[in-house]
Amino acid sequence: MEMEMEMGKKLSSAAKTLTPSPIQELSHLAQRCNAINLAEGFPDFPAPSHLKNAAVSAILSDFNQYRHVQGICENLARIMKEMHGLDVDPLTDIAICCGQSEAFVAAMFALIDPGDEVILFDPSYETYGGCITMAGGIPVYVDLDPPHWTLDPYKLMKSFTVKTKAIVLNSVGYLNELTEIGLCLELSPKTLMNQECSPHNPTGKVFTKDELEIIAGACLTKDCLAITDEVYEYITFDDKKHVTLASLPGMQKRTIITSSLSKTFGVTGWRVGWAIASASIASAIRNIHIKITDSAPAPFQVAAVTALKSPPEYFELLRRDYKFKRDFITEMLAGIGFQIQFKPQGSVFVFAALPENCILSDVQFIKEMIKEAGVVAVPGCGFFHTIQPSDKSPPADLSYQKRYIRFAFCKSDATLAAAAQKIGGLLDARGRLKLL
Repeated sequence: MEMEMEMGKKLSSAAKTLTPSPIQELSHLAQRCNAINLAEGFPDFPAPSHLKNAAVSAILSDFNQYRHVQGICENLARIMKEMHGLDVDPLTDIAICCGQSEAFVAAMFALIDPGDEVILFDPSYETYGGCITMAGGIPVYVDLDPPHWTLDPYKLMKSFTVKTKAIVLNSVGYLNELTEIGLCLELSPKTLMNQECSPHNPTGKVFTKDELEIIAGACLTKDCLAITDEVYEYITFDDKKHVTLASLPGMQKRTIITSSLSKTFGVTGWRVGWAIASASIASAIRNIHIKITDSAPAPFQVAAVTALKSPPEYFELLRRDYKFKRDFITEMLAGIGFQIQFKPQGSVFVFAALPENCILSDVQFIKEMIKEAGVVAVPGCGFFHTIQPSDKSPPADLSYQKRYIRFAFCKSDATLAAAAQKIGGLLDARGRLKLL
């Protein structure tokens, strides 16, 4: 034990700040307890057959060594032109990585110097802050206001300092016209530094085009870069449409887009992702990727070309299927007392508030739900990082940070139905949750 403690002292300062992923730990718990896993955002239904066949064919054709499959870059350049009107050079502007996660961390190492600050929206996906810290940067969290996760422009602007280096976005989108008019004044400057470009994890929020224009204006004014996570770009609902920040005037050269096959094609274990950026930044990300992992899995790169050539019907069916799952789980949760104050506009998660009369915290509720119902979800507190201000400002009410649960609905209909039955078994004769 003493030797282990001595070895622990030799860890880097960055490593000492990192802790095991609570989401993965809950997934492991679900496996050990044979519980239904609504914690981690990966499908439990089969991947598309034509993609699996393409991967098997690549393996049998001996695409099993280090490899760069240029066809991925060619197809991504085509898609960026067709979807967003962007001219991307497939030879210089794209780096293939081992998933979006590696693309993002490589971007951090390519751009962030020790002491640089990067602003994130809170609640925020856990990986982002850790990547910034490993690169020597300082995450600065700006809390979005529940229940609709709006951003206070004053809070955002107050977070800027001379050390601010990058804008991180994980929830960019374009709502239908009526919704856009109704929301744009509330949320405007908020999107400045949020790791988002596809629907936001964990809330499922999609920002308006007006909000994106405010973000772009701030980037240009403050001379900041923007790093976007666009893995949910095809999973939007209710006529919402994804718009990349890079498509706004003046933003293509200062935006680094990261994304992957994982969510769109249900292959989270393949680890094929990419970064799209200006040639100099893409080159730096590519060089870092080569030093870390050398190559994304070769046969899955080959299969990725097949995925990227999927017809429009595939994406339409994807949205339709996930909308059905979203509606099923939100109706189920509302029926047992959860407060669905904000229905996800995209992604594969619902961020539900505990019933108003529930005296348990989010962590306590999850423990009881695992024990009593055999269902695992994620306590929302793990996504919140905002703390009480250290200055003389009035203390903020942050109690809501322990009142949310994130449920993943990227599961088969049978799994969701079984989860509903198990959770429904927690209701008493009056239809109220016994855990309250």
